[in-house]
Amino acid sequence: MLLYIPKNYTPSLDSEKMELAIKQLKDDFQAELTHQLNLRRVTAPLFVLSGTGVNDDLNGTERAVSFPIKDMGNRRAEVVHSLAKWKRMKLGAYNIPAGYGLYTDMNAIRADEELDNLHSLYVDQWDWEQTITQEDRTIEFLKSTVKKIYQALKTIELKLHGKYPHISPTLPSEIRFFHSEELLSLYPELSPRERETKVAEKYGAVFIIGIGAKLADGKKHDGRAPDYDDWSTPTSKGLRGLNGDIILWNKVLDSAFEISSMGIRVDKKALLYQLKEEGCMNRTELDFHSQLINEKIPLSIGGGIGQSRLCMYFLKCAHIGEVQASLWPEEMIESCKANKILLK
Repeated sequence: MLLYIPKNYTPSLDSEKMELAIKQLKDDFQAELTHQLNLRRVTAPLFVLSGTGVNDDLNGTERAVSFPIKDMGNRRAEVVHSLAKWKRMKLGAYNIPAGYGLYTDMNAIRADEELDNLHSLYVDQWDWEQTITQEDRTIEFLKSTVKKIYQALKTIELKLHGKYPHISPTLPSEIRFFHSEELLSLYPELSPRERETKVAEKYGAVFIIGIGAKLADGKKHDGRAPDYDDWSTPTSKGLRGLNGDIILWNKVLDSAFEISSMGIRVDKKALLYQLKEEGCMNRTELDFHSQLINEKIPLSIGGGIGQSRLCMYFLKCAHIGEVQASLWPEEMIESCKANKILLK
């Protein structure tokens, strides 16, 4: 069982106030994100058809929860892992112009998760996507978008503090940027997770750029599917990648805390390169990929922001089960209960 118990932990709010604070945080952040990125809300699917290439493959090893559809000749559907590709298709379907986009409430089931303080079978996040131009496909545009999201986080943190003064703000004034290759040079003896811990603890909030491509040591900082984020396009100084993760320092858990994975999405050139790099050229025949190759899908930037993780971070919770209802091993439930961590 993977479980971290903070010393002398006490919940920041009682159960009733916790529920009210969760709603306030979600409402406030949606409003701020919409304002910062010019987004509108759309309704999202819980499942998509198998074999279309629309579902997110994450690291390429996670199994999707699937089922046969009786009234469609037992054709199989699968619960979404995320909506990375579905959102991009909707930008085109709704004719959303550059500089504007959409967001939705994404709910998923990830049966292969290793359950711990941060990981649950149930995933809830704001999936967002914004139409961009060819000129926007730069590292500068990526950073400017990250700063807007970070501003939204800062704003809701202050609003929460106004409502509950004993929950003090902890985010630094600005977010710092590091390329995964830079972290390798700084800490060659450490693992990628340990590198993230080092910089997150030092700076409080960081964005790690370039996740998915092999680094100078021949290893990846972390895995990324080859068909949504652009992790291969050269930027500057021999660095590659137009994607990354927003990582905060979590003082309750004394650990790095990923709250968002995002990036500029692949264009035709990047898609073909990344599919070849990962040995997935057979995907070019799938619906999503063929539309992208034929340039029928808009260029975009997008990502996911964990709803329960956001609430967990700002409400100073020790376990994600304090802000969402899911299933947990009995041993974990009892260990948490013994340490004032009450799982829903």
